[in-house]
Amino acid sequence: MTFPIIVTGTDTGIGKTVFSATLVGALDGCYWKPVQSGLEEETDSEVVRRLSGLAAERILPERYRLNTPASPHLAASIDGVTIDPRQLQLPNVSRPLIVEGAGGLLVPLTREFTYIDMFAQWHAPVVLCARTALGTINHTLLSIEAIRARGIALLGVAFIGDEKPDSEGIIVELGRTRRLGRLPRLSSLTPDTLKKAFAAHFDVKDFLKEKR
Repeated sequence: MTFPIIVTGTDTGIGKTVFSATLVGALDGCYWKPVQSGLEEETDSEVVRRLSGLAAERILPERYRLNTPASPHLAASIDGVTIDPRQLQLPNVSRPLIVEGAGGLLVPLTREFTYIDMFAQWHAPVVLCARTALGTINHTLLSIEAIRARGIALLGVAFIGDEKPDSEGIIVELGRTRRLGRLPRLSSLTPDTLKKAFAAHFDVKDFLKEKR
């Protein structure tokens, strides 16, 4: 039986992949990136493999690998590929499964179907990653509203960046959700530094199925 957790974010480039590596390592689970857009540089799956310290077989293959670093619907069009949401069903694994989306919630997979539509079909809980920089309050609260409007379970918000107590506090108050923790900026990203940062700033029990 699969025990999935979806990792999504308020925007692109905020640290979802690094957080996913941290979380999947802490849970000793498996990782899956359904759609990878952009293959010239290190892919998200390769980053997670390098930073989590997990065995290669725990990093599940992407269903779609697209050459262009763009929104999946555009990258697929350029590659001459049609993304079929029916081909994106959650893999069945016996460990916690960390599933990472792309960009924000409303990133389109096709011209009619977005990531959040996929999340709603999966019926899996979501961790919302939010940067702590200026603008995060609005972006995060809008994302929380979108998640709740579709009946998706929200585990809470994982902040990424420098400590901003007021911003973090008002988000969890107005969003009526949990602050799961904050992953600080690290001068060196390695499996060891991430493991220590997670242990210092998060409680792994918040992500376990029996504690949700």
